[in-house]
Amino acid sequence: MTPPKAIHDYQPGGLDAAREFIKRTRFELRELRKVRLAVDRLQIFDVNHDYFELRGIGYRDAEVVPLLRMINAAFNPQTLHEPTAEEFKEFKTGRRHAWAEDRVM
Repeated sequence: MTPPKAIHDYQPGGLDAAREFIKRTRFELRELRKVRLAVDRLQIFDVNHDYFELRGIGYRDAEVVPLLRMINAAFNPQTLHEPTAEEFKEFKTGRRHAWAEDRVM
């Protein structure tokens, strides 16, 4: 595997810094394709398999949910934090919302 294009070391409570890192580095990649989420890292891949990485945050952390939503990852928040026997969990990005989903009728 090639090295990441950029790395951010997440510090507990550093959600704003992580969001800024994603905003800043997001445009160095092509269209986002998938996310790999391990116990201690979050990797965001594009269609060319280039990626950047946030170390120190994983699927056990509650702070990862806003980051996954920020990049439109398709995941289930109720089962996200459950342990897995695999090395990482993988989710596709590019989730779309139905028109007027947020409106209350």
